[in-house]
Amino acid sequence: MVQGKSFVVMVLSVVLPLALDGCTTSPSAAKDSDSTKTAAAAKNEPKSALGRLFESRKEFVIPDGTTIRVTVDETLSSDNSHVGDIFAASTSEPVVIDGNVVIPKGAKVSGRVVDAKESGRLHVPARLAVALNSIEVDSKSYDVQSSTYSLKGRNHNKRNLGFIGGGAAGGALIGGLAGGGAGALIGSAVGAGAGTAGAAATGKKEITLPAETRLSFRLRQPLAVSVKG
Repeated sequence: MVQGKSFVVMVLSVVLPLALDGCTTSPSAAKDSDSTKTAAAAKNEPKSALGRLFESRKEFVIPDGTTIRVTVDETLSSDNSHVGDIFAASTSEPVVIDGNVVIPKGAKVSGRVVDAKESGRLHVPARLAVALNSIEVDSKSYDVQSSTYSLKGRNHNKRNLGFIGGGAAGGALIGGLAGGGAGALIGSAVGAGAGTAGAAATGKKEITLPAETRLSFRLRQPLAVSVKG
């Protein structure tokens, strides 16, 4: 019986320390483990929005006179567009300063109609003028002061005069055949009236800028743009 108790005591003296060692950790070891976990979490933690905003950004100043080339995303016309209308476009070429792409190709552009006049009959040509309003870079919009792209329809006075004169001549010929001198005078007046009506009906020529039209503008003031480094 004494030998049995001695055997149990011997077994416990060996097993118990091993079990206790496996269940406990020294304070220093636990502290080191927590520090490692904290460092790993900090490394993997996403950066704050403010940190991302100011991280590696550089400001470039695009000088006045720089050409900005854009592609219009919608159709503009002298008879359907109005002063103050806003239209969408995108840059067709990047703007590069000192080897750095400051405004990428495809950047969103906002433009505005600064002048629009429907073609009038007989003597009033159509007009259409547009300018840049803003450019978006890295989700930030920048106001732009640009030159104006202007178009003016051809003055159709000469064409109308020829049309009216041709109508008068035709009327005079018909009148002359019908009744001599008096008939020629009457026919001339009638022919001129017909020519005027024809000119009024056919003389309107509108200006249209179809979608996908490429336009070029020049900056009228320097433009400061902040881009990711």
